[in-house]
Amino acid sequence: MPKKPIFSLNISDFGMDIDDCGDPLVVFDLFVSTTSIVYKTELDYYLEENVLPRTGDFDILAWWKANGLKYPTLQRVVRDVLANLCLQLLLNQLLVSVEDMSLLIVPVSDTDFSTRTRRGFSGARAGMDMWIGGRGLGRETKLLFSICGIMVGSEALPSPRQHGVTKPLSLAGPSDADLLRTKKLNKFLVDAGLYESKEEAAKRVEVLGRIKQIVVDWVKQLTGLRGYTDQMVEDANAVIFTFGSYRLGVHGPGADIDTLCVGPSYVNRDDFFFVLHDMLSGMEEVTELQPVPDAHVPVMKFKFDGICIDLLYASISLLVVPDDLDISDDSVLYDVDEPTVRSLNGCRVADQILKLVPNVEHFRTTLRCLKFWAKKRGVYSNVTGFLGGVNWALLVARVCQFYPNAIPSMLVSRFFRVYTQWRWPNPVMLCSIQQQELGFAVWDPRKNPKDRTHHMPIITPAYPCMNSSYNVSTSTLRVMTEQFLFANTICEEIELNKAQWHALFEPYMFFESYKNYLQVDIVAGDCDDLRAWKGWVESRLRQLTLMIERDTMGKLQCHPYPHEYSDPSKQCSHSAFFMGLQRKQGEVVLEGQQFDIRGTVDEFRHSVNMYVFWRPGMEIYVSHVRRKQIPLYVFPEGCRIPRSNIIHPSSEEEASRKRKLQGTGNGIKQDSLPKRQSVSPRNRDSDSVSPVIVNHSCAEEGKRNVFEVQPKGLELVVSSRPVVELEQGTVIRLGVTSTA
Repeated sequence: MPKKPIFSLNISDFGMDIDDCGDPLVVFDLFVSTTSIVYKTELDYYLEENVLPRTGDFDILAWWKANGLKYPTLQRVVRDVLANLCLQLLLNQLLVSVEDMSLLIVPVSDTDFSTRTRRGFSGARAGMDMWIGGRGLGRETKLLFSICGIMVGSEALPSPRQHGVTKPLSLAGPSDADLLRTKKLNKFLVDAGLYESKEEAAKRVEVLGRIKQIVVDWVKQLTGLRGYTDQMVEDANAVIFTFGSYRLGVHGPGADIDTLCVGPSYVNRDDFFFVLHDMLSGMEEVTELQPVPDAHVPVMKFKFDGICIDLLYASISLLVVPDDLDISDDSVLYDVDEPTVRSLNGCRVADQILKLVPNVEHFRTTLRCLKFWAKKRGVYSNVTGFLGGVNWALLVARVCQFYPNAIPSMLVSRFFRVYTQWRWPNPVMLCSIQQQELGFAVWDPRKNPKDRTHHMPIITPAYPCMNSSYNVSTSTLRVMTEQFLFANTICEEIELNKAQWHALFEPYMFFESYKNYLQVDIVAGDCDDLRAWKGWVESRLRQLTLMIERDTMGKLQCHPYPHEYSDPSKQCSHSAFFMGLQRKQGEVVLEGQQFDIRGTVDEFRHSVNMYVFWRPGMEIYVSHVRRKQIPLYVFPEGCRIPRSNIIHPSSEEEASRKRKLQGTGNGIKQDSLPKRQSVSPRNRDSDSVSPVIVNHSCAEEGKRNVFEVQPKGLELVVSSRPVVELEQGTVIRLGVTSTA
């Protein structure tokens, strides 16, 4: 059966076109989708823009070229109109009189035109393509050229290969300056230590080979125990696949290896988490073994001879798994459950990404660069609600499709240019979503109401296509958008030779960006318990962020920071996470308005207490701290950075950046920008929440603690009993007051 796309994405509006599938209820589906979510058209956005003053030096071609990402459909319309005008001017230059124009409506052959005429029209067409987007002439303009009989050699010109669901935004290649910037970028990445040594690479290959032998022995052992013949035992096999950064070729020193074990149908997931787990736990090379069977994608984490391994398992409907199994074939999904599909799709998605990008090496260098940037800026964490490795890979791959001839320095710059203008929640897709007859649900907001709630859809290219970024919330999308905007400004300065690459990768100074924070301390009896307990609590922190913003109607915004910290002075095993707090920008706070989040904390407590592997000593403490009370162990070398040494972007630069984003986009001249002295984040002091300690009593029955937000003048305040050290004072233990 041929694959039939559910819908296709048209880059002209970054939206979806609904195809008639022959379903009599398709009109109802269309009604639901169009009445549930209202999307503005390009024309709506265009008409909302301020009218530009008429000046003598206004360049309409440059304006439309700069704003093509914002208005791609309108850009093509304008291109065709201007092409018609160029055609008229060209005809006038060729001394074609007005009376003779009527003759041109009669189809004529190529031989009726002189070589000069044919070259003239070809030049006009090429010139318009070069000036406006390089996407080829529209249907109306092509018709006009056809009527005039001047489609000279157009069929002989090979059309460029289309990567992805739309045509490229530009086919431009690198200039000499781009080549030089790419050379400097590559040197920076090498100097930053992002490439592993040959010795470590060889050790990884060796470890994967040993794991392969272990799982084969495991399957053979189970085959014999279950009464299969000696021949079946001899043929029994399991295959190891890699995915993630290792499969994509962008892993760095010390990175873990995402691996998948594919076994036969009679070896199930329980065998994996019990029998294989026991085998691994008895091996000297295996340390820090941690099974996570209840995860969205069940996984077993461990270190093998010092190499971090995340091992997944998939049992497919074959009695014997061949070594040359093609995991990209949809037949491997036959008669398997949803967790198995999710386990298999990691490898299938990685393979598809490498097939769908124009240049694999340029993709890898760009992805390595963007992952390093995301970690430095605190937006690399899927579990916290930001983006993980596969999300960044899909975003980079889409930009590579938009600019197939670009090299890494160009792709990095265009990455931020594209995603600062992307209109979420319109999805990012590398290929059309395909529907199979295997019955698995695919991402489709027309049919699935839950899919309509996704804030930043990034769709995987392998069946069944899913949203890989469902964890992104309003808060984390806001933070990432701010970081994209800031990075776009830096890249523009790099292109103007006003900054170097290291400026793009300056660490985000999280503890200088807010006045108030939530501190979540996690303790356990030993390191093994802490590893398991911390993983569970970290997976629930995203829910705490959503709960707070839900219960405060979005007026109190949280910024979860994905980095973890540990206090070495504590006797117990300890880990800490932090969230920045701020009032929603532009929000008017009424006198006496309160935001009581006691119920929010209780709900979070119940969520965390669902951990089925809880052991004595596993505790969690939530407290409010001011910026000046941030513990010293979070700072490099345990020293707080004096605020006098922190240089934030000037107000003039910030205003200039906003004018560019709201005005003529990337086409604005930047000569007026002052030289940037630092890449410190924008200070949020004016919007941050100001703390106040409110005296409160804890009822004997239930010991519920008051933990609320209330205004003080025009500022929001968080009431709790703030502490800095667990050994001092009173802390809030999930809504229960206790003395640490």
